[in-house]
Amino acid sequence: MAESESQEGNYDNTGNKVQNFETDMEELLDEMEKLTVHTAWMAYDCIHIQTNPDLHNTVQRLQGAYLTCKEQMEKEWQEVLLE
Repeated sequence: MAESESQEGNYDNTGNKVQNFETDMEELLDEMEKLTVHTAWMAYDCIHIQTNPDLHNTVQRLQGAYLTCKEQMEKEWQEVLLE
């Protein structure tokens, strides 16, 4: 009698393990899908940048303008603090 009760417990435990395994696998597959899509977009962006040199130049000019603006804002902020 005790054996049959422990065997039923083992079956329940095995069922839970299988359910947990299936859930974990679904979550991993979803995450892999997201990473695959992200990687595909990164590859697309890299190819787009390599085939369009104007884009690279524009990004460099924007970065330079941003740094100049940031530097000017820091100077003005320091002046405000000193007043």
